[in-house]
Amino acid sequence: MRRPSHESLLAEDLRTTVRGRVRFDTASRAMWSADASNYRHVPLGVVQPVDLDDVEAAVDVARRHGVPVLPRGASTSIGGMAVNEALVLDFSRHLTRVLEIDPDARTARVQPGVVLDDLREAARPYGLTFGPDPSTHNRCTLGGMIANNACGSHSVAWGKTVDNVRELDVLLADGTRMTVGRTPDLAAATRRPGREGEVYRQLQALRDRHERTIRDELVVDGLTRRVSGYNLDQLLDDSGVDLARALVGTEGTCATILEATVELVEAPPVRALCVLGFPDAYVAADHVMPIREHAPLTIEGVDVGVIGALRASRPDDRTHEQLPEGKGWLYVETGGADRAEAEAKATAIGKEMAKYGASVKVVSEPTQMRALWKVREDGSGIVTRSPDGGEAWPGWEDAAVPPARMGAYLREFDELLRRHGRQGAYYGHFGDGCLHVRIDFDLLTRPGLANFRAFLLDAADLVAGHGGSVSGEHGDGQARAELLARTYTPQLLTAFGEFKAAWDPEGRMNPQRVVEPAKMDDDLKVFVGVPTIGPRTELAYTDDRGSFTRASRRCIGVAKCITDSGGYMCPSYRVTGEEMHSTRGRARMLFEMASGQLVPDGWRSEEVREALDLCLSCKACQRDCPVGVDMATYKAEFLSQHYAGRARQRPRSHWSMGYLPRWLRLADAVPGLPRLANALARRPALASIAKRLGGIAPQRDIPPLAEKPLRRLVGSRRAHADSTQPRVLLWPDTFTSAFDPDLALDAIAVLEHLGYRVELPDRGVCCGLTWHTTGQLGTARAVVRRSLDVVKPWLDDGVPVVGLEPSCTAALRQDVVELLGEGDEDAVRLKASTRTLAEVLAAHVDELRAGVVTAPPKAVAQIHCHQYAAMGFDADRSVLDALGVEVKVLDEGCCGLAGNFGFEDGHYEVSTACAERGLLPAIREADADTAVLADGFSCRTQIRQLDDTGHEPVHLAHLAATALGLRTGERATAAPASP
Repeated sequence: MRRPSHESLLAEDLRTTVRGRVRFDTASRAMWSADASNYRHVPLGVVQPVDLDDVEAAVDVARRHGVPVLPRGASTSIGGMAVNEALVLDFSRHLTRVLEIDPDARTARVQPGVVLDDLREAARPYGLTFGPDPSTHNRCTLGGMIANNACGSHSVAWGKTVDNVRELDVLLADGTRMTVGRTPDLAAATRRPGREGEVYRQLQALRDRHERTIRDELVVDGLTRRVSGYNLDQLLDDSGVDLARALVGTEGTCATILEATVELVEAPPVRALCVLGFPDAYVAADHVMPIREHAPLTIEGVDVGVIGALRASRPDDRTHEQLPEGKGWLYVETGGADRAEAEAKATAIGKEMAKYGASVKVVSEPTQMRALWKVREDGSGIVTRSPDGGEAWPGWEDAAVPPARMGAYLREFDELLRRHGRQGAYYGHFGDGCLHVRIDFDLLTRPGLANFRAFLLDAADLVAGHGGSVSGEHGDGQARAELLARTYTPQLLTAFGEFKAAWDPEGRMNPQRVVEPAKMDDDLKVFVGVPTIGPRTELAYTDDRGSFTRASRRCIGVAKCITDSGGYMCPSYRVTGEEMHSTRGRARMLFEMASGQLVPDGWRSEEVREALDLCLSCKACQRDCPVGVDMATYKAEFLSQHYAGRARQRPRSHWSMGYLPRWLRLADAVPGLPRLANALARRPALASIAKRLGGIAPQRDIPPLAEKPLRRLVGSRRAHADSTQPRVLLWPDTFTSAFDPDLALDAIAVLEHLGYRVELPDRGVCCGLTWHTTGQLGTARAVVRRSLDVVKPWLDDGVPVVGLEPSCTAALRQDVVELLGEGDEDAVRLKASTRTLAEVLAAHVDELRAGVVTAPPKAVAQIHCHQYAAMGFDADRSVLDALGVEVKVLDEGCCGLAGNFGFEDGHYEVSTACAERGLLPAIREADADTAVLADGFSCRTQIRQLDDTGHEPVHLAHLAATALGLRTGERATAAPASP
């Protein structure tokens, strides 16, 4: 295949003919080099077309330069079909519209980049939905689903994508544009002029030559999830030749999809769930067929290994305890016109399965159903990593057998794993005989790779022996195309090649996928001899066996971070829509940096620094990402290494805000200084100079200091508590002490009201957060070490440490151990001893409920990102309920200030846009008597500076003290004390 003399010529031609963005820079090529598979291919470049004219222009340029083309959606493909050394056409940026909903015909016309959930939302008012629903439904695109023949959990009821496509508008590599669908008269179609008629003639000849082979191998009774190969059965006359459906599942190897008309189905108004527990997953699979006779919406299977992974990774999450007794489970969903009908169907299934010894749980209440489904969904993400940082990989991800063979297949599959010395926790669409599994392959050694290949070959033979397909959902790509020779005859493989040649005779559409495939153990992104980046890293990476390189591999491309619906990650991506600003994009940049392949400058890389610049260090990815990518930690490490030995090149904000605790200590030491500083900050000229010197955004106001910091407020009081009282140590964090000491007084009052003896350290302490987030990790480590020396007596006595500022509390629970390592006993004890105020109060809900004097009837709550990631909000909910506060918890992510981020020059627009996504609109809609609960100082500051409704944000301590009538007179007595 002819390659351009220089990629710059290709890029130049594209930029002169395409109105969308043309990206040939190193960062873009790095970010588009991987999908959710094991494979890595650096693209020639990326085009993000704004309309169909752009698509045609880009394909024409590619034709003239003789380069391959790869159409791309959300790039969540697990088989490696969304990466190639080609010109990538990214449809997910602009071609994202639902063009038409026809409720009478029950169809929708869509652009290829439309997200599935957006289509379902557009169809919802008509009581309709698109049946296939893969787990990536809130980010996968319809074009990708069609290319991959996606399925999802409801294929038992509504089939695969191929069963739901009506018509496709496609573009061939030579520029020919065709509209294809059901073709009642194939002979007439062969007489069409030009290239279109030629395609029909070649396909008719293919069908005539290979009809017997197609019937014997592709029209198989009982196998409902054949996704491998091409849908040549759609060329048969049985139901009418259908070229649209024949193109479904071709993985971009034949044509580019420009528009699609898809069929919609009626969505049951109400659903119920029957969860069945069996002695093991084998027995669960044995009972699929009688359940299918009840025509449920879905039959999902979960093995005990998934639950074990969930328990180990999230020991505080007890949701799995809601499952009925067993070691293998089936989730069976039913639908109905009303709750009674849906529940009756689920109950009937449960009664029948109880006769076979199954334990049964039937629920129809939506909250309970969501909790049970969460076990299945969370577990499936967690199996990609073991709690000790062990890695599990796709490769044998989604094979399918006839559902009647599922139990037998599972038994032999587990024996195959044992024979090869491998382990894998699995789940899957048992109702369709499809198994999902991540396996602990060793991809870092040559013996490991040999084992990887040998296992896949044996697994393919096992599936073939059961009359199955090497892919039942995720397609072939590079992961399984080579295995087609183990399941299909040479005659059928020849037919596949002729099918591709009819559409793409020059072989320029996503080459080496399905036909003439690349080897499944080549081009792995984790490869033998992968380098380990140096020098020694600053942080411990306790969840990744001490390795930053291993941590950089955490991202497996699931792409939950590129959604725009609920959850907290990734705030800057939600504002900009740029791949670089997603957790996935940043993780890929760090991976390339660590491996040194495409980003050769290591820690000095400016491309990586730019990618991390708009990371808010909010830690939301640590919780929301299925594999726990912790970009805040990686950013801190990168900044530390990037500026090592180059302190003068650090941004000014690192000195002004990174050292904030030291500057604020002056306010504690010099009486009258806070008042003077506030007066100077109110003078525009002086404030402007100070902000410019400190690298602070000129639009920002400097937050006013409290006239008396916390230590001088409590230092004038003496503790008279009974020594028999339970003791707690209040952590006097920098932000509470210097800016909002009143909330500490409120907390002290509430704790003493509940019988605690509240103590404070006799010297200043700091969690090191501001140095940590600015990558000044050596200083952060020294600060934390000194603080541990101060609080050690309390740790020795086992006194709980109570934090009020969520970011500092999260730092004590997580960052301190990462800074000092798991070998530091005091750091480990501090992590175990630290509590939020809500966690302490939650043990006294009856006392709180009995003591309420007055409380706001309603509140909207902005959960601080670090609290969301490290502590959660369950304890807060129980406390608010005890206080009689009806709370609406916002679910739009970070407030946008995020510590130093929103104050840094150059970040103001993104910071405020984050706030406008959900926080500020919710406050504007709130009644005047609705409290705005925001425990984080950053959140309160953002609200104070941007909200114009007059709502003053409050801390939980304030709400509790007010409700209990403790905010008048002397609210608390606490003094520095030694234990």
